[in-house]
Amino acid sequence: MRRRTDARARRVTVVLAAAVLALVALTLSYGSFQISLPDVVRALLGRPTPPQVDYIVHTLRLPRALVGALAGLAFGLAGAIFQQLVRNPLASPDVIGVSSGASAAAVLSIVLFPAAGDLVPAVALAGALGTSLLIYLLAWRSGVSGYRFVLVGIGIGAATAGLTAFLLTRADVRTAQEALIWLAGSLNGRTWGNVAPLAVAVLLLVPAALLLGRTLSGLQLGDDLARGLGLPVERGRLVLLLLGVGLVGVATAAAGPISYIAFMSGPIAGRLVGGGRPVLLPAGLVGAVLVLAADFIGAHLIGENQFPVGVVTGIIGAPYLLWLLARANRTGRGG
Repeated sequence: MRRRTDARARRVTVVLAAAVLALVALTLSYGSFQISLPDVVRALLGRPTPPQVDYIVHTLRLPRALVGALAGLAFGLAGAIFQQLVRNPLASPDVIGVSSGASAAAVLSIVLFPAAGDLVPAVALAGALGTSLLIYLLAWRSGVSGYRFVLVGIGIGAATAGLTAFLLTRADVRTAQEALIWLAGSLNGRTWGNVAPLAVAVLLLVPAALLLGRTLSGLQLGDDLARGLGLPVERGRLVLLLLGVGLVGVATAAAGPISYIAFMSGPIAGRLVGGGRPVLLPAGLVGAVLVLAADFIGAHLIGENQFPVGVVTGIIGAPYLLWLLARANRTGRGG
């Protein structure tokens, strides 16, 4: 049974990786200026192409596609870590307040220092770290319970959302408009300056999270059994939470708080793989697929105007959240 599950997980991972590559290729080739796939490949390989093709691929579309894929990977992986760590599908960074904390810190930076746009990503990351630490400390009672962690996180999220709303009402109209664009979660106008720090962070954090997959599997068995297996329960949980928060923070800093990606990726990957085991890498790839697909839909398939990727994911994710809550209540797990 385990071998069959592992084989299925490998197949799902390969299919999802191929889907990510296909969506990146579609993003690079489709738009107001159509570029054939052979020209896209030649531009990526540095072969001679018309100047406008090289400019569109390397300057306009490739940074956008890379930010979408890397941010989706980070959101999906972080969501799976949070959900499996506390054994609760509602324990997603965008549900329990981590993303809200990053957003509130970023809006505070935009309102107080409108000229220092380069500060926003770093402040958003600091906000995610500070909010998650506060949630962890308030939820601690000789350990961290799943439902306590979720409830405290929802409360902190509501408070930070209220702070964000207050800051927007006190801000200048143009500053508030800039903050609202960032809050929607968007890949528009992304440059190589957004790609570089996100890529470095993902290359560091993703392998570390995958290496701790065994610890995560042990923690899902319960604290007592995990201690019996010789696992450092609280230290392992804290390190995994820090990795998850780091992934959320860097993704939010690069693309804004794209809603529901972290929330949906883990359960979707779990259904695709089956077996009830941690599905970190498939969840990350599902997140990349969702972000790239939602960005393409918002940019090209909804009327003449372009919509931010966060608007499309919100339309998809809100009904999913309601369905999950209704299902949890029917099965007696609604709290």
